Amino acid sequence: MIWLLFLALAVLALAPLGWSLLRPPRLTGRREADLALYRAQLAELEREREAGRLEPEAHRAAVLEVQRRLLAMPEGATAALPGRPPGRGAAVLGALLFLLPAFGVGLYLWHGEPDIPAAPYAERAAAAARDEALLTRLRERLSQGPQDSEVTRQGWVLLGNAERGRGHLERAAEAWQRALDTRFEGPLAAELAEMQIERGRLEDAENLVRRAMEIDPAEPRLRYLRGLVQARGGRSEEARASWRSLLADAPADAPWRGLVERRLQELP
Repeated sequence: MIWLLFLALAVLALAPLGWSLLRPPRLTGRREADLALYRAQLAELEREREAGRLEPEAHRAAVLEVQRRLLAMPEGATAALPGRPPGRGAAVLGALLFLLPAFGVGLYLWHGEPDIPAAPYAERAAAAARDEALLTRLRERLSQGPQDSEVTRQGWVLLGNAERGRGHLERAAEAWQRALDTRFEGPLAAELAEMQIERGRLEDAENLVRRAMEIDPAEPRLRYLRGLVQARGGRSEEARASWRSLLADAPADAPWRGLVERRLQELP
């Protein structure tokens, strides 16, 4: 029922505009319009004469000219005054004003989820506080556990993922670094390096990339990140050389070729 109420409100809001579009234009005889114009001209001539800005002879001549035009007016001619011309286009537009809100409501009822309960700010804030408390407890337990354990390492990785998803990049970087301190691996190092570049920590990112490339020097993502660090640090020639070398070794159908080529074009 509430959606029917919203539809009714939308129709009521658009009703005045629809009425102005759909009502027929008022027709006025052209002779009536011309008569009104000539009367206004005669009144203006009279005011000019009384103010002394028009000589009597010129006044009589102007009045005669207006009267001549009045007599020359065709009889029975009618036309609509300037305004919206009638036609099917206005009717279609007016119909759309009512059909579009109905279509929008129907589309939402078909594909939307009107039964999902609302999430007031207080509830969302309470949920965020619970999540924050949970992550804090997890961080404390991981810090107190054996740091050489693979379970602890995976916990740090998961904690970093959660913190990054919440936009806490500094906490995510700290958690991933703890995981890398337990066991260094290239993919996680690349993730952390990319985030450090995003944070502007170029030196930390470069150290991570260099260490990871000692393990896997041909890894395309690491080579791309090396060029990105160089480009962000103002070392355009080094970045150009790194990315050109990457493209030269890459297959023709590599999905990331377009990205590297665009980066090359953006270099000064």
